[in-house]
Amino acid sequence: MYRDILLAVDLDDEASWREALPACVEYARAFGSVLHVMTVVPAMGTGFVGSFFPADFERKAMEAARQRLHAFVRAQVAPGIPVQHVVAHGSVYKEVLRVSEEIACDLIVVAASGPDLGTFLLGPNAARIVRHATRSVLVVRNRDEGGGAAAV
Repeated sequence: MYRDILLAVDLDDEASWREALPACVEYARAFGSVLHVMTVVPAMGTGFVGSFFPADFERKAMEAARQRLHAFVRAQVAPGIPVQHVVAHGSVYKEVLRVSEEIACDLIVVAASGPDLGTFLLGPNAARIVRHATRSVLVVRNRDEGGGAAAV
């Protein structure tokens, strides 16, 4: 049913994948899917804020994110699951939507917590992804914050 599954993670926030990753692995096993694990490096801008960063900052940040994502997948995804690593740059929800179209995924998976947590892939980003996606979206709530997985 799901040939390509896109999982968006924040490598600095375990809550963004703690419950969602096992669900993705289970789906990938069941359906023989490719798991596309994605992280987004936020844009620092080219205006006033961007002027405080070295010229090669974004290139170095992207390379560091790529290395961290590969290490994350090696540590967290069971062998035998085909994985594609995706590192994007820009707005989280826009990049998740762009990549979902680019790879023609069948399912986008994001984690969501209660509205009091304002972390990277939670709250507004998950809501925007759900609202604007042209693909099915699975929002996985962390169990310790109430609720379970909810297909959206």
